Amino acid sequence: MATKDELLTSVLSLPPEERAEVAHKLLLSLDEEPAQEDSGSEWSQELERRATDIREGRVETVPWEDVERQVAARLKQRR
Repeated sequence: MATKDELLTSVLSLPPEERAEVAHKLLLSLDEEPAQEDSGSEWSQELERRATDIREGRVETVPWEDVERQVAARLKQRR
């Protein structure tokens, strides 16, 4: 198995496009393993909490059409 320094030397000798692809895949690999387990559980808990809030009437929902109008108005102000 190649050492870190050997791998780095090999990767740095690649053309720029291939180095970018390797860098991209390495960065994605840092986010995949731990984040998938943790974030999936956390998102599930958050979605359940929000659904419970809606079912029990603790929050007021807003129709999508209203939200869309508000977002469009804010974007128009920025231009």
